Amino acid sequence: MKLWSIRGNTQRLDGGAMFGNAPRALWEKWAVPDELNRIELACRALLASPLEGRTVLFEAGIGAFFEPRLRERYGVQESQHVLIDSLREAGFEHEDIDVVVLSHLHFDHAGGLLAAWSEGRMPELLFPNATFVVGAEHWQRALQPHPRDRASFIPELPALLQETGRLEVVEGEYSKVLGRSVRFSFSDGHTPGLMLAEIVGQPAADGQTLGGVVFCADLVPGRSWVHVPITMGYDRNAELLIDEKKQFLEDKLARNVHLFFTHDPQVALAQLGRDEKGRFVTLHEQDELKARALG
Repeated sequence: MKLWSIRGNTQRLDGGAMFGNAPRALWEKWAVPDELNRIELACRALLASPLEGRTVLFEAGIGAFFEPRLRERYGVQESQHVLIDSLREAGFEHEDIDVVVLSHLHFDHAGGLLAAWSEGRMPELLFPNATFVVGAEHWQRALQPHPRDRASFIPELPALLQETGRLEVVEGEYSKVLGRSVRFSFSDGHTPGLMLAEIVGQPAADGQTLGGVVFCADLVPGRSWVHVPITMGYDRNAELLIDEKKQFLEDKLARNVHLFFTHDPQVALAQLGRDEKGRFVTLHEQDELKARALG
């Protein structure tokens, strides 16, 4: 099995919103803001092939579905569908994807499922041969959003996914389509039922698995958020997220599971470690994966 980091459309969002109650004097050391106080963010996907004999895409980024006014409002930097171009650079078309795993359905993680905006055209779903995998609790949230996060969802998307007949809603640790090769855990601090997908590594004597890669989604958007107290203003429950993140990182460190970041503009993959004060840090950072073997 090989892994690719797949670039999607990039965003610029308010740095204060992305770092919650952390003061600018702290977070601007990690992310330099522009004149509008916005920081650069990636919307990166992970491609694995063959995984259970399939070509699997973990998330789809924000895409280019926004009409120009909304594209400017949400800081999307490109008008073309960068994810599709990046897939092609890696040797794949969107028709080649067998499974798309979605941590959640906020537009910056699922918008890339849709074709680029065109005047007068209704939203059009891409990936015609893919099974779409989403967690059950978050699926319900997408069907009935709360007023606080309604704007984060694409209203037409749930119906488009259902109409394909290729939607799998996951309730436990494993999906039917991916079997035991991908294990899911869930988090509620950012959004109800955020689904964290781990490509499992090698079995150990105690029944655990060692190594592998986990798609951190918005529990840990990038290396700066490895610091346990750092949360986003977009998180629904910051204290819960901190508790979930600490448990998540303790587990990944103990089993040497590598972290894949969707929103970090410089780092796609990193190993987890601790500094001299016992704080989590990232090691052996990689900015890009190109047909990297899963070790």
